[in-house]
Amino acid sequence: MMRSLSVKYSPLLTRVRSRGRALSTQPTSSSLGCLPTTDSPVVSKLAFFNSVTGDGSKIPSYRVLDGSGIPIEGAEVPEACISEQFARRLYENMQLLPTLDNILYNVQRQGKISFYYGEEAAVIGSAAALADDDEVLAQYREVGVLLWRGFTLDRVMAQCFGNHEDSGKGRQMPVHFGSKQHHFHQISSPLATQIPQAAGVGYALKRDPERRSKNVACVFFGEGAASEGDFHAGMLLASTLPSPTLFLARNNGFAISTPSSQQYYGDSLSARGPGYGVDTVRVDGNDVLAVMSAVKEGRRRCLEGGRGVLVEIMTYRVGHHSTSDDSFAYRGRQEVENRKKIDNPITRFRLFMESRGWWNGTEEEELKSRLKQDVLAAFKRAETLKKPNLTELFSDVYSEEPWNIREQREELAGLLQKYGQVWEPWRNELKIFEDEGKKLSD
Repeated sequence: MMRSLSVKYSPLLTRVRSRGRALSTQPTSSSLGCLPTTDSPVVSKLAFFNSVTGDGSKIPSYRVLDGSGIPIEGAEVPEACISEQFARRLYENMQLLPTLDNILYNVQRQGKISFYYGEEAAVIGSAAALADDDEVLAQYREVGVLLWRGFTLDRVMAQCFGNHEDSGKGRQMPVHFGSKQHHFHQISSPLATQIPQAAGVGYALKRDPERRSKNVACVFFGEGAASEGDFHAGMLLASTLPSPTLFLARNNGFAISTPSSQQYYGDSLSARGPGYGVDTVRVDGNDVLAVMSAVKEGRRRCLEGGRGVLVEIMTYRVGHHSTSDDSFAYRGRQEVENRKKIDNPITRFRLFMESRGWWNGTEEEELKSRLKQDVLAAFKRAETLKKPNLTELFSDVYSEEPWNIREQREELAGLLQKYGQVWEPWRNELKIFEDEGKKLSD
């Protein structure tokens, strides 16, 4: 005969019988506990989800100024850091970018430089929110960060022309800037490689007693780069190791010719942040005050939490992808013209300044004229400077020159001695170098 067993029930769980089956009468999911090793609550209802907002709505975009430069309802203008002097600095840097873009674009079309990228506005708000000694790992469009930090137009032109004043000694493609002085890491051409590198830089900052809780690593990239595996590697490292890395994703709508609608199906890049457990925000990238506020708060969270933060900056690429691209092959010209008129970040901020009596039409014309003169002066100067010494082809790579590099250097020296002054194409080409090849052939 079987003995009856005494069963103790948890006060949080009662059982009733219904047609021979034991059913839980627990009214809430919290009382069902969590899955082992997680904080995920157990529920009794099958439910799929496809939104991080909970109600299926789209992730909102933070904005301060509307298209007319007027603060929207409920928005807080960062009065503490927006003085007339600071606003003028923001605006001048925003105007400098398209001035530089237009001139260098035309220079490339004339064959005087080989390649050029450009994009304005969103990056200036980010630059203004960072500390000048935060480490920046950029993609191709962030020269505004360098200009904000004091990088001169002469140095910009030196890099694009690859002359002897270029810190990279003419070895890089145009607009692949780098400056140790300005904490701006060298740009590399392969897409998205800077993202996991930035997570590593952030970890190095965290391990440095002098910079811990003081500086962040900030990485810029486009939504196209976020489709690379390097994006996920960087996010994973910065969120789990973790490291104070600020991920600034410029979503301008196109990865070269591929529209964002063909790049991902979910709610853009912001939806990915919570998947890695990092604080995330989406911001109107044509509103410089909103960008500055969002990046400043993101930086604070990076330092406070010691882990990654994702800021998605929503903008629109009105120019071509690069000088090797014709964007009107995949989008309408009128679409671009309409965006220039109705959602121009420079116009938006200028109207804000005018509403406060900080700017007027006369100053606008004077600024445009001065910036154009400054850029053209730097261009004309750079155009006359010679290329670095030919010996620089073989320097700065190895601490001790290996045999194969030595053989290549000696081979070139021999060819210069034999043909350098007798073959006209070489004789003319050698004149553009600072030493005319003499140091190598001696």
